[in-house]
Amino acid sequence: MKKEIKTAAIGAVIIVALIVGVEAFLTSLDKTTQNAGNFSIINGTKLGTNHISNTSSYQDENNYPLAPGLTGIASYINTTPEELQTKMKDKVILYDFWTYSCINCIRTFPYLKAWNDKYADKGLLIIGVHSPEFEFEKDPNNVKMAVQKYNLTYPIVLDSDHRTWDAFSNRYWPAEYITDDMGHIRHTNFGEGEYDQTEQVIQQLLDQRAHRLGLNITADQGLVNLQEHAFSLYQTPELYFGYDFADGRNYFGNPEGFQPEKIVRYTMPSELQKDHFYLDGQWQNLHDSMKLVSDNGKIVLPYSAKDVHIVASGIGNQIQILLDGKTITNSDQGQDTKNGLVTISENRLYNIVSSQQAGSHTLTIIGHPGFQIYTFTFG
Repeated sequence: MKKEIKTAAIGAVIIVALIVGVEAFLTSLDKTTQNAGNFSIINGTKLGTNHISNTSSYQDENNYPLAPGLTGIASYINTTPEELQTKMKDKVILYDFWTYSCINCIRTFPYLKAWNDKYADKGLLIIGVHSPEFEFEKDPNNVKMAVQKYNLTYPIVLDSDHRTWDAFSNRYWPAEYITDDMGHIRHTNFGEGEYDQTEQVIQQLLDQRAHRLGLNITADQGLVNLQEHAFSLYQTPELYFGYDFADGRNYFGNPEGFQPEKIVRYTMPSELQKDHFYLDGQWQNLHDSMKLVSDNGKIVLPYSAKDVHIVASGIGNQIQILLDGKTITNSDQGQDTKNGLVTISENRLYNIVSSQQAGSHTLTIIGHPGFQIYTFTFG
């Protein structure tokens, strides 16, 4: 059973919610997810978003834990084991734990790519540690296609059995661990957001590295200026279709419930509860997903959000998208929806709804045999 958590810009959203008094938002957050955040210490000083220590000396660096090595790597992209080992020497390293069907991970890519472009020649090395959530994400060809799609040029290592994930005691997608050039972990950030603080840490550690190595290099103190994703004050939590993955976070509304490894005929109830998904038709219950078996079937979800994504497989399947009982309009269609239809061409994340603003709606997905769905995620 999966215990890991995909998480967004938790700290900032919680603060906003407290200010406006949106109690419902707070109660909707997974309690474990609320513990995610960031922590960084430079020379014994905990950094806030706008605070940087001026000292450039290394004080008591042995007080900080050394990063574990890359362990059990199944494959390498954009590098080789020997080349990566050489590159890691005397570098400030940002380890980015990600998986290619995670929308929260995808939304961090513009920052990672910008930092790579800006600081690679000053001593920063970004290593993408791909730790899969679903079985199909272990396929190196699928990961390579994702790396090409998102134009990730820094080294990627495939941590298919989560051995490096476990060595770091990591539990989140995305997660960033930044080490100084001596290999000590000096900053962590779990989830989206805190980009300015993370970049300030990078700059500080690069300047310390230059001082220690006697290099005449100064990291640019300006910050990357990108449009950060705007989160709704309230949105439906991530929903899992696999009986293992949904354990402890079950939003399956049908009274028949999960029945592990069985094919179950589900009937749509007369009343639907918000933020719960409902099935109609015959579906096979799998540990990580639901697979449609009958000639026709549908999923109905009353939700609150601006964007809706699904992780799906069943290559060649075409699903129909309805919003509030009608074929979705062009103004609400996601990037992967064309004329109210989504073609499943790969095992991946699909953006099916992208409305102009956040709101509450009822989503219906009509599918055909072989359609397989893993999660709903929102934005």
